[in-house]
Amino acid sequence: MPTLSIEPNDNVTFKVCHEDAHCLIVSKPARIVTTPGLKHDRSSLLNGLFAKYGPRLQQLGRDRDFGLLHRLDKMTSGLVIVAFTRNAYDDLRAQFERREVAKFYWALVGTTPDPIQGMIRAKIAEYEGYPRVKSRLAAREAARETKKPPMKLARISSTGEEAATAYRVLQAAPSGAGGGALLECRAYSGRLHQVRVHLAHIGSPIVGDDFYAPAPLADFAPRLALHAHRIVIKHPATKATIDVRSEWPSDLRAVLKKMGLAKPVVD
Repeated sequence: MPTLSIEPNDNVTFKVCHEDAHCLIVSKPARIVTTPGLKHDRSSLLNGLFAKYGPRLQQLGRDRDFGLLHRLDKMTSGLVIVAFTRNAYDDLRAQFERREVAKFYWALVGTTPDPIQGMIRAKIAEYEGYPRVKSRLAAREAARETKKPPMKLARISSTGEEAATAYRVLQAAPSGAGGGALLECRAYSGRLHQVRVHLAHIGSPIVGDDFYAPAPLADFAPRLALHAHRIVIKHPATKATIDVRSEWPSDLRAVLKKMGLAKPVVD
């Protein structure tokens, strides 16, 4: 077996939603980072992928991110695309750059947006710092790490990068359930925390968001109520349309019920 650059870890679980000789689409659980990093050097999705596909991913090399085409935030669950060959990676990377890859998210928000569908166009800039608003859980974690380094965050800024997110309301919560809504969002660009920042910008922050939602909403869910539920690509070899969808995550079912909402249907 060739020497692997990423330490395999078969304790990191994921669900395979599509697999062929050229590419792979998996569903990442929440609370798992996508790539190794500080304090996550062997507990990332990529460590789990190397446990099953290590030699195939190793051949792509670090300059092709060992096959990973994009990332999800640690607390976001959902679909991630991985390439198995250099040609597949290069083709899919070009699709991302041309914005031909369609990425759809389900998001639970604390306030129903007005209008109920639209396009958010607002530039996003990255910076290093600390979230201004934290949930009780995040505050306790911060207290345990008094020397915690600043983290990468995002904000709306005229000096930032162009970003666009489409949204539509799938269900609005009954008035007696405290308002809020289930949205479907499509990210047309790939900025840091894009869907989270854009929805907070229009006054509809995502529940369970420790970074961009006010404390009551941040504490409303056990984690960020954001799930990457659908990806549409052109197959890198055959050019056939690949449309992969996933179910609503089980760890957020109780939040749906608390808001008086039904589980969204996977077509």
